[in-house]
Order: sequence, then C-alpha cells, then structure tokens
Amino acid sequence: MDDSICEVEGEPPSPCTARELIDISTRLKEEAERVQKIAATLPAESSTRSNAHSERLIYVEDVREISRSIQASVRSVSGEVLTAQPDGPRPRDVLNESMDVMREHLERGVSMRTLYHHSARFDAATKDYVRIVIGYGAQVRTLPEFFERIIIVDRATAFIPANAERTAAVKVEEPAVVSFLVDVFERAWSLAKPYPFSPSFAAQAASEVIPSIRETIKSLLVDGRTDKEISRRLAISQRALQSHISQMKKDFGAENRFQLGYILGREAK
Repeated sequence: MDDSICEVEGEPPSPCTARELIDISTRLKEEAERVQKIAATLPAESSTRSNAHSERLIYVEDVREISRSIQASVRSVSGEVLTAQPDGPRPRDVLNESMDVMREHLERGVSMRTLYHHSARFDAATKDYVRIVIGYGAQVRTLPEFFERIIIVDRATAFIPANAERTAAVKVEEPAVVSFLVDVFERAWSLAKPYPFSPSFAAQAASEVIPSIRETIKSLLVDGRTDKEISRRLAISQRALQSHISQMKKDFGAENRFQLGYILGREAK
C-alpha cells in the first residue's frame, strides 16, 4: 500500500449497525410523498395544518436548483453543517470549489463534520482536501457503508435525495424529521473512525480499514446482495470488489464463489 491511506485507531465500525441506517432516506422520501398526497386530497378548509407540514418538505427537481438551494442554506449557516458524502472519492475540482467556502465558515467558528466511505481514504485528491480542511478545524470520519447523501444545516434544514439517480432532492424543514436525521447522523458518526492526515502510518491504516471493508462484504454476500449493490454500498469499483472476494476465497480455502458463499453462510449461522 502507498501513503494514500491514513492511520485509523480502534475497532472497525459495526457493519450491521451501519447497514441499519441505509434505508432511512428512502423512508423519508416515501413519508414526504405521503404527506403531499394527503394534503392534496383534503378539503381546503381542513387542510391548513397538513399544508403547513407539506411546505416543510419541499421537492427540488432540477440538479442546478438543488445546488443553488443547498448553497443558499449553507451560506446562511450560523453554527453547524453536517454532511454525509457516499460513493467514494469526489472529483478534485468539486473539492477545490468547496475549499474557500469551508475555510470561510470554519474561520468564523462554524462546526463542520463530514462522513465518507472508507474507500475515500485511497484517493489522492480526497487526501489532499482532508489534510487542508482538518487544518482549518473541520472533522472528517469514514465508515465501510452508511445511509444516503445528506446535508444538515444548523439542525434546522436538511437535504436528502428524492430518487436513486439524485436528480431530485427533498428540502426538509419539518423539525421532527430534521431532529430524526440529526440523530441518525450522530449514531453513524459515533461508529465512524477519524481520518487524520498521517501518511507515515499507511501500512498500519491498511490493516484497520481493509478488514472492516471485507467484513462488510461478507455480510452483504450472505444477505444475497449482487456485486453491483455491494460495490455501490461500499463505494468501490466492481473490479476492486472482485479483488477482495478473490482474497477471501484464498483466506477461506474456497475454490469458487459458490463454495465461498456456502462457507460464509455456515459461519454466519
């Protein structure tokens, strides 16, 4: 391994607990749709309260409009921004664009915490970005897998995807729902491990991160997940996944994928 990984201390996060958080965004989207449908069917004189709730769950359809809405909320932040960024490393230009905004907020005392997948530790651009923002005072942690993309501003406004393609979003201003999302984030944060910029400990870090990734792969294989699903949930390529599975077959003495699945299933029982 090269120095693109950083030191991680402590036990790996529990993949089972992390997986329990994955369906939250879907459930919230369904709840938003349910509230809007109810509001649309009620008589005008009896729908005031439902409409008020519906206005706190706002659909944003256009990708550019989503970006503008998020930027507007973040610009007005006064105390805290919480973000979860799944799907592994982000493009260098996207990271560079957010650098000045991050620095401005952090210098005036705003708390900023970000969750990434473990796989982001292997990306040079992300490593450079994390090194800089940690220097400004941000906090960054990683998990093998976690729930969908989320941004929470001042524990008052949250943004979550409204579809699998992330071409639509829901802006959530309903206090009960935002409070729920904050609790979910905090639970995931407590399971995550710090991402300090310590390249001299690269080999030691690999021994922490890779076993955690492989434990999650084992659990997902036993659950019957496809390679495409596993790759997406861990934010790694299918080629990288096959490399992990190949090593797992050697570790378990399995001659093929079917035999590996049998051994893992028996071990799980």
